[in-house]
Amino acid sequence: MIPGFGGNAKDPQWCFAQVKGTIEVHVTEADIISTVEFDHTGELLATGDKGGRVVIFQREQESKNQPHRRGEYNVYSTFQSHEPEFDYLKSLEIEEKINKIRWLPQQNAAYFLLSTNDKTVKLWKISERDKRPEGYNLKDDDGRIRDPSTITTLRVPVLQPMDLMVEATPRRVFANAHTYHINSISVNSDYETYMSADDLRINLWNLEITNRSFNIVDIKPANMEELTEVITAAEFHPSQCNTFVYSSSKGTIRLCDMRALALCDKHSKFFEEPEDPSNRSFFSEIISSISDVKFSHSGRYMMTRDYLTVKVWDLNMENRPIETYQVHDYLRSKLCSLYENDCIFDKFECVWNGSDSVIMTGSYNNFFRMFDRNTKRDVTLEASRENSKPRAILKPRKVCVGGKRRKDEISVDSLDFSKKILHTAWHPSENIIAVAATNNLYIFQDKVN
Repeated sequence: MIPGFGGNAKDPQWCFAQVKGTIEVHVTEADIISTVEFDHTGELLATGDKGGRVVIFQREQESKNQPHRRGEYNVYSTFQSHEPEFDYLKSLEIEEKINKIRWLPQQNAAYFLLSTNDKTVKLWKISERDKRPEGYNLKDDDGRIRDPSTITTLRVPVLQPMDLMVEATPRRVFANAHTYHINSISVNSDYETYMSADDLRINLWNLEITNRSFNIVDIKPANMEELTEVITAAEFHPSQCNTFVYSSSKGTIRLCDMRALALCDKHSKFFEEPEDPSNRSFFSEIISSISDVKFSHSGRYMMTRDYLTVKVWDLNMENRPIETYQVHDYLRSKLCSLYENDCIFDKFECVWNGSDSVIMTGSYNNFFRMFDRNTKRDVTLEASRENSKPRAILKPRKVCVGGKRRKDEISVDSLDFSKKILHTAWHPSENIIAVAATNNLYIFQDKVN
């Protein structure tokens, strides 16, 4: 049973584990978290922010005194991944903000991850060093070159233990391949290639080759005035290295097979839900734009997030989703003001739990939602410092629309739209979730954990 779906006394519940980040009245833009990602083991958790920094947290090992209790996530490494740049040809500033982080599976003692801003993808190596060489012949202990005429004896250099140092080094820089802003990167299951997607094109890269990439999707029209849609997200299938999907601002998803054609402009499958004419409004096109697409771990399903809903699609059925979950339907009446304050363009992400049975996505007022696919129950939880005592159980939140408000409900008119949960991550095998709320990272786990 998945935690947080109250009603049954035996249900485990989500509780607060820890929060990272400072309490500030005025949050600086650079500190706002822009992406969160667990590695394949769940032992490491990476965040990227608008200031171009990547912070990696590592899970503490079990202690002898408390063998049942796995440790907290503590800072393992922090490094500046991207710097602000200026494109002199186009007179454009390129932000340092980290748009996405993707881990590569661990092959040796070091860890590797890809991070991207709007234009450039970088491959980083994170490695540990706890020994240093001493006793060079041509250098003295301070590193200065010695005069060869003074060297009368030869020494054998030795490795001396030193304090553990974690180093992040950029191994590859994949640049100059995107005219538009990169919105997605995805590592292929062959672990040799990855793709990067911008508004109009998707490129396929080899992880070893930085000076060329293959353009596998190009939806740019000959005349830009005829542009009707843009690519919003793209992802490789978890086990079929020839298959990937990309979503569009028109609410459609295209599944492509790289074995069919070198340029995948013709899709193999096209997923779209027919629109209900009775619901048509000025905002229909904006709210149908897909902000995130994710394959299930099994590879049988995919899920898409648009402004008001999360949909689960069976890859074998293109004409409509098999499940639709309302994230915050109470905002339907507020679309006009959400359009005026630009919130209607917020890009919410969505994630699966390790067994594909529960999905999670964010909302406003620092709320995030979970939907249990088996029991069809759902819950609204809040990331807030007010409930941040260790192992404090999260109380489900309810939003009321009009009429009488119960004591534990919050009125739709008092929601804070400046507090939004756009980025979340779920541990690959345990009930541990990471939720980014502005400049804070909340980690919750089930009470049993």
